[in-house]
Amino acid sequence: MSGTDRGVAIAEIIRIALAAGDGIMTVYSAPFEVCLKADSSPVTKADLLAEEIILEGLRRVAPGIPIVAEESACAGAMPDVIDTFFLVDPLDGTREFVSRSDEFTVNIGLIKNGEPVLGVVYAPATGEIAYTDPEGGPFAGRVREGELVDLHPIRTRGFEPGETIALVSRSHCDDRTRASLARFSPSITEALGSSLKFCRIAEGLADIYPRHGPTMQWDTAAGDAILRAAGGCVVAPDGAPLRYARVVPGATCDFGNPDFFAFGDPALAERF
Repeated sequence: MSGTDRGVAIAEIIRIALAAGDGIMTVYSAPFEVCLKADSSPVTKADLLAEEIILEGLRRVAPGIPIVAEESACAGAMPDVIDTFFLVDPLDGTREFVSRSDEFTVNIGLIKNGEPVLGVVYAPATGEIAYTDPEGGPFAGRVREGELVDLHPIRTRGFEPGETIALVSRSHCDDRTRASLARFSPSITEALGSSLKFCRIAEGLADIYPRHGPTMQWDTAAGDAILRAAGGCVVAPDGAPLRYARVVPGATCDFGNPDFFAFGDPALAERF
């Protein structure tokens, strides 16, 4: 496994994600309390534990690179960022975690000049993992007894009329999403939790993922990096690639996203 500029090694980031996943699963295996944040979204001990593990690990292996992490940011701790910073969602899909659907992930993304250049997405309940960095990837595989197995390069697939597979959020599908999808006449529409949707498209197993309504950049950065590296794209309503910074056009808050569409085949973005 290779490294990125400024000495950030993908192998180290993967190890941190695996450690966070181990922490999550210790909570998942027993009864746990669910609390609500100010925005009414759920948070559990697993979110906080995983973020603590990730923050400690990133500060150790990549000192000096700012980290924007969900739970810290929601508590008001948003560092100053310029061109290079991490975006971390320690437990993406907390609703799926709470409902015990297994469709939750650890997301670690690295941003450089507004673009996601490194991403690790790890689903600890299923063992699925996907990752990329500027010098190696994208790859997908599984985690077995703490080791990566069945690793293989991944690539998006080309658009074939009449064979379009669309993915929608299991917890956030609405009428606007359904109206957007109607423009592409998908043959199959499947609901899936967390950033696994980006990974499915990156692996050539689906074609489209629309998202209307508020999301945060830590929700998308890691999966976006993997999808872009695999040949796909994630675009804002104006058709431009999704950007990552404290303030971006169309977002309603710091480190927020506008509505977006993820495509496996960039030709579909032209239709959008």
